[in-house]
Amino acid sequence: MRSACLVACLAGLAYAAPAPQNINFKEVETSDAPTLTGPPINAISQPVTYNEEAAKASAAAAVTEELSSPSKRGLTKRGIDDPCSPQPQGYGPKPSTDSADAFLAFRTFHDTALNAPTPQGYQRSFVDLQASVNANAYMGLYTLMTYDTIKCQQLCDAASLCTAFNIYFERDPTLAPAEACPNPAGFTNIKCTLWGSGVTPEAAKNKGQYRREFQVVIAGSNAYTKDKAPETQPGFDGPTPFGGAINAPGNYMGQKYFPGVYDAGQCAGACQANTAYNSRHPRSDGTFDACQFFNAYVLSKNNVPQGTYCSLYTKAWGRQYSTNYGQYRGSDYYSVSSSYGYTLNPQSSGHL
Repeated sequence: MRSACLVACLAGLAYAAPAPQNINFKEVETSDAPTLTGPPINAISQPVTYNEEAAKASAAAAVTEELSSPSKRGLTKRGIDDPCSPQPQGYGPKPSTDSADAFLAFRTFHDTALNAPTPQGYQRSFVDLQASVNANAYMGLYTLMTYDTIKCQQLCDAASLCTAFNIYFERDPTLAPAEACPNPAGFTNIKCTLWGSGVTPEAAKNKGQYRREFQVVIAGSNAYTKDKAPETQPGFDGPTPFGGAINAPGNYMGQKYFPGVYDAGQCAGACQANTAYNSRHPRSDGTFDACQFFNAYVLSKNNVPQGTYCSLYTKAWGRQYSTNYGQYRGSDYYSVSSSYGYTLNPQSSGHL
């Protein structure tokens, strides 16, 4: 039988071996990071374009062949980047003094964030920070007319796989800063960004930036994470909630890591493609190792979500084996969250 070991040659999956299911740091660290980890500097709208079926198909292809993916380029509206061109105006309040310091100290922003309602079905992740989320699982951006956590929640609920949102006030320039207008007057945008994994205070890294002499700053930043299991997957029972990641005594086939949005469908695609590959290359007696179960979870680095981690098995394992809560790599701690199991139904015979 041809070896189905794909660690070095194709997709990073190892053939069945009773090895510990430690995090494969090499794959995590060498995986291509998402093109966008937050909205572009001058963006006021960036609708969600994540496609679950396409992601699942891509995950399956990654198991059987190494693909070179063309880079994705964000779209830029013509005109707004021209020197000193007028920028789309926001609807938020602004302090009487037009400066970054006055913006950060403006009491209205703090009171609004502190008193904002938490939508039903969500938990507040952080409140009233002066930074917005910047992470791998960025999905899209909307600019709102009011600081409305319920509206932002509705936009998240309408976007497949959105599990969290960040709402905040941002000081932006009225003109595109340039040599002739290096520090134009400012105004306030109210931004709502959507995320494909939970958000944490540690992920709030974007404190703004300078555009020429104009200082973009952020205030009243709140984030909320959905109380929701990942989606069901066709052909599998589940999701079954676990405490940590599965660390089983055997029947381990290997793993696959996908940076970005938490999407258990990518794990399902990897599981099915691995079975398909092995069935095309059976042992001499016609048997092959079939992926009967997978464990999907969010892998975080220092409490900042990184992507979807998938562990594949030739048999199903229960919650009592979900004992891997994380591992250190040097001074960095990689943790496990939103860990769920999916069991193939019906089970494969593993025989042609």
